[in-house]
Amino acid sequence: MEHLSYAYGKNHYLEDPDLRAVLAHFWPEAREREAELADWGAFMGREVYEAAYHVDQGAEPVLVMHDLDGRRVDRVRLAPVQRQLLERLRPIMRPPYEGGSWHHHFALGYLLADPGLYCILTITHQVAYPLHKYAPDLSAWKERVLYGDAWGATWMTEIQGGSDLGANRTTARREGDVWRLSTGDKYFASGAGLADVAVATARPEGASAGPKGLALFLVPRLDARGELNFKVRRLKAKSGTRAVPSGEVELEGSEAWLIGRAEEGIYYTLETLTVSRLANAVAAMGIAAKAILEVRERVRRREAFGRPLADWPLVRHDLLELAVRHAGGLALAFAAVDAFDRAWADRPPYSERYHFARFLSHLAKNRTADHAAEITRLAMELFGGLGFLEEYAVARWHREALITPIWEGPSNVQALDLLEAMQKKRAHEPFLAWLEEWLAPRDEAGAGAALDAARRTLAGLAGAEPEAAAWAAKAALARLADAAAVAALYGLADGSGGRYRELAELYAGRFLRGEPFSAAAARRPEVFLPGRGPS
Repeated sequence: MEHLSYAYGKNHYLEDPDLRAVLAHFWPEAREREAELADWGAFMGREVYEAAYHVDQGAEPVLVMHDLDGRRVDRVRLAPVQRQLLERLRPIMRPPYEGGSWHHHFALGYLLADPGLYCILTITHQVAYPLHKYAPDLSAWKERVLYGDAWGATWMTEIQGGSDLGANRTTARREGDVWRLSTGDKYFASGAGLADVAVATARPEGASAGPKGLALFLVPRLDARGELNFKVRRLKAKSGTRAVPSGEVELEGSEAWLIGRAEEGIYYTLETLTVSRLANAVAAMGIAAKAILEVRERVRRREAFGRPLADWPLVRHDLLELAVRHAGGLALAFAAVDAFDRAWADRPPYSERYHFARFLSHLAKNRTADHAAEITRLAMELFGGLGFLEEYAVARWHREALITPIWEGPSNVQALDLLEAMQKKRAHEPFLAWLEEWLAPRDEAGAGAALDAARRTLAGLAGAEPEAAAWAAKAALARLADAAAVAALYGLADGSGGRYRELAELYAGRFLRGEPFSAAAARRPEVFLPGRGPS
């Protein structure tokens, strides 16, 4: 692997000054976890980096449909290295349920970043999440997925509706203490064949149409008799995320257990979706960080026309683009994590602080995906021809980044969900108050630009007719996210020094004012090519 990757063998925590600055700002307890994070960064840079590459290059999960006696089992076979690795990664899921912080969970997830492996962990802990909050009677399953031998999954969407949960056709019929789920076609089911238990949406008999009629159920792989409780039709061939088996699952009379109250099922579903959107944002920036780690070493080592690549002005311009996008995206992602950490104990109908956290999750999920796709594309370009060869590590990160705009709702869905949060929950009001708290006292040009952009954007949406608001919503989503990223970067600057103040100004100029980077920035490599951390 050392011949295929510059990032292999490096400590992915110590090599990431942005992560350390973000954690120092949003999670002061990170100082007490420094040794753990450094150990984790070393683990990510060697065993995990190598294993993830191996799985992607031809050792992905395989569906075994029947056993030797001809019985249907629908189980995936994992490469031994992946199976062993997953058990070592399982502790990622535990901090929020042990009295710890979501910052802790997402810091570990960011350092992992590999979206296939991280997806398995995310959908597993999304089983623990609603059980922890709303179904203490099912706590045995929570313990199994967090500390035992079980893997989980979340199956919400269906083939006919996709993001339109209201179009779901799976029905639920009560039989005593259990329920039976039928006519369900969960078409893009991550964890298919691996999951020992899943949470799934279904409509109880007599419930109303649309998303509000959906309840959330726990569906074990085996029923009370030990028989297969659902079928996996097939696995899908994907461009990336090959470590997680994604397939098609059929629910036909599947035994299930109701989670919480049936009439609140859509709220539980959307809560778990918020958690996965945060994971998507963090993973997007983690993917980008690994591509940047590859590139920074490349431009330090490679020469062209008699000079190191890092000395050429246009290469420096590209490195600055990478640095600005990554720092802004990561600060935005952890601003959303921080808001969720403060609000996640809230229950329906929720508080203002929860609606604010949800609002930030839409901004972070969408904008970090944009940044990751562009960062990894530019990383490939900076490598030249080698960047397009599958045998080298950098090519994979662009493939992996391209799932992040799609998973957990693409940009159109995020934009419409943002409008709904504004119109029904007034979630933009605490968001604007948060921006004003961070930006109004500052005299930097970027702070004024961010606050002005947010005010104008929100006023435009509020004053528009419904069709016009929807038309403008996606552009507004990006603009509000950029304003939030600038605010978060200034927050980092107050504790971590002038580099983040400069990055905040550059980010505001580039994405809010549409200005090109100043040529003077080429003379400040400490901004775009920061030094390594302590060894």
